[in-house]
Amino acid sequence: VFVGGDEERERGDVGVSLRGRVAGAAGEIEIDGEAAFVDDAVGADLLVVPVRIDGAGAALALVSAGEPGLDTRPVRTVDLIRPVASLAFRAVNARVLVADAAAAIERLRQVARVASAAEACGGAAAALALSVEYAKTRVQFDSPIGAFQAIQHKCADMLVALESARSAMWYAAWAVDHDEPDAAVASYLAKAYCSEAFTHVAAETIQIHGGTGFTWEHDAHLFYKRAKAAELSAGTPDWCREQAARTLIA
Repeated sequence: VFVGGDEERERGDVGVSLRGRVAGAAGEIEIDGEAAFVDDAVGADLLVVPVRIDGAGAALALVSAGEPGLDTRPVRTVDLIRPVASLAFRAVNARVLVADAAAAIERLRQVARVASAAEACGGAAAALALSVEYAKTRVQFDSPIGAFQAIQHKCADMLVALESARSAMWYAAWAVDHDEPDAAVASYLAKAYCSEAFTHVAAETIQIHGGTGFTWEHDAHLFYKRAKAAELSAGTPDWCREQAARTLIA
């Protein structure tokens, strides 16, 4: 699991809020600090931690999840099916994977934004398929609700949002994979657009399903909760657009 929080990226600190100091043999350090809202940290065996080493700049370190001094606290979020945790490091032993890792950390974050965008596209596609199938089978006034223009327009708008998101995500994935000059900007914009598109499609899925879409017994609310959580993962849409603009004018 890669540990890195939006709060630290907001400050532009490539070493996150975690600081390390050389301890023992070469390549071994001790880490202090905290990282909030780390996806999938619960149950992880290894953590890849961006850390600022005193006097040596940013580095990537490897930490065992069972290391003494590491406190992993599960956090309850709106998305109940994705484990999230806050991590507290108190003189935690770690091994340096990459020294002088500013470029490696930035690339990992680009990959994380593209991965988040891809997940959003997959979630939106599944929610749209669920909606279309329901519209074909749910009957009102002796007709499937999919025969009504109001439902047709919703489904058409959902498809447009999904296909636009896929285009943004595919280009960003290609740009990051090929180290294109605009890879950072493409990953920011793909993350921003795809997460908003997922939220839009998930919200419309609930509307198409009517009252049943709001219930715990139906999957529609799970899509919406994942979409809202995905908006915050790897940077909010507004933050991503701001970073893209800053990168373009830098």
